[in-house]
Amino acid sequence: MNIQNTDLPPVAKRPLRRRFATFRVVVALILREMSTTYGRSPGGYIWAILEPIGAIAILSFVFVYLFRLPPLGTNFALFMASGFLPLGLYTGLTSKVGMSIPFSRPLLTYPAVHYIDAIAARVILHVITQIVVMFIILGGLIVYYDLNVTLNLWRIADAIMMAVALGTGIGLLNCYLMAMYPIWATVWAVLNRPMFIISGVFFLIDTVPQAYRDILLYNPVAHIIMQLRSGIYVTYDAVYVSDIYVYLCALIPGLFGLLLLHRYHNDLLEV
Repeated sequence: MNIQNTDLPPVAKRPLRRRFATFRVVVALILREMSTTYGRSPGGYIWAILEPIGAIAILSFVFVYLFRLPPLGTNFALFMASGFLPLGLYTGLTSKVGMSIPFSRPLLTYPAVHYIDAIAARVILHVITQIVVMFIILGGLIVYYDLNVTLNLWRIADAIMMAVALGTGIGLLNCYLMAMYPIWATVWAVLNRPMFIISGVFFLIDTVPQAYRDILLYNPVAHIIMQLRSGIYVTYDAVYVSDIYVYLCALIPGLFGLLLLHRYHNDLLEV
């Protein structure tokens, strides 16, 4: 009996095709996200830069008349930007990832599109956009005001990574909650409003009395802001920053979110 050599079974070839298909799907979803988020408004991506600049300018204008000098350095705009921008990266991710399934629900009915693809597309686009915006604004402020600043790029990158991990982890849990219970999007927006105050955007948590400081340090976003500022101001050590604490705050809700999405993602498409 002649035994003919046969090719590998189709199952053995699927992973490579699936990885390539996933890449194409994610790219297509990113392009769709770009057109819907930035392509329909006048100015498009310009607003992604102008909105934080406007907020930073207003904060700086108010506080420059209340205090002679900012808590760090000599420039109020740079100090406000170092708190406002990482907070925006985090809050944007929690909402963007949280709305991944509702936003892409019509496309998720196609077999080639997976809910992970929709989440990955939103994470990638938002992170790249916010990092570019962050460096444009910080770099622009340093050049415009001719500030003598020595940047520690490692600490800045560490702060960005912590913000991305925390925003994505909490966003994964939000993804299930917002898809299953649409009212959660409104509740989450309300719950996040105090973050601007308790995260140390316009003050240094280090200077707060210990009894209150210990409470504020339970907020992982405060650690991210302190770490970013330590990368901008060479005289600031950020001794209270705990990377491990931030990543744990990202890992726990992220794992719960993934488990819930894996178990109920088909049900979420019918909500």
